[in-house]
Amino acid sequence: MGIISYIKEEIQVIRERDPAIKSNMEVLLYPSFKVILSYRVAHKLYRRKHYFLARWISQRATRKTGIEIHPGARIGKGLFIDHGSGVIIGETTIIGDNVTLYQGVTLGGTGKEKGKRHPTLKDNVMVSAGAKILGSFTIGENSKIGAGSVVLEEVPPNCTVVGVPGRVVRMGNQKVPRTEMDHVHLPDPVLNDIRALQQENQQLKKQMSEMEKRMGSWQHKH
Repeated sequence: MGIISYIKEEIQVIRERDPAIKSNMEVLLYPSFKVILSYRVAHKLYRRKHYFLARWISQRATRKTGIEIHPGARIGKGLFIDHGSGVIIGETTIIGDNVTLYQGVTLGGTGKEKGKRHPTLKDNVMVSAGAKILGSFTIGENSKIGAGSVVLEEVPPNCTVVGVPGRVVRMGNQKVPRTEMDHVHLPDPVLNDIRALQQENQQLKKQMSEMEKRMGSWQHKH
């Protein structure tokens, strides 16, 4: 795919997923647009073993956009990085098609291990603001990672993950369309547990009150 095709593809991706954009010209100002184009060039050089030049292009893009993508990462079509400041994508990361990342996301490793040490994100994955995915494992198709989550193990397809460490709180078979950008209204298992405890507590109080009334009535009669 040539540079013109890349530009057309990135314009379509950004216009499709960002409601704030008003014209194609605005796309040229987006950090996501700039960094993805730089990555495509750097990745080609990296594959040809021009490592220094590839890293030079990559680091220039990082300084300009605040988004760090190692030229060795493998990225499919339709990646959208929304307000991407602080996003880090490691060397052996693999990203499928139509993936969305928000600001502060890290796709990183867990140490100095050799070989594949960064995560694989399948198609249509959404990773919300500040989430960290650390290690060599797979996030399945159509899954969502909640804001601020720290994911340390594999996630099946069609799941929602929240928390530190990340836990699967919803698993379903419904595909997430790539235009789905809601990364706020995700399940909160801790809040759900608190509400369940509150309901149980209210029921216990009610039962205790009824027992006290019965005991008082029995003592009065005897």
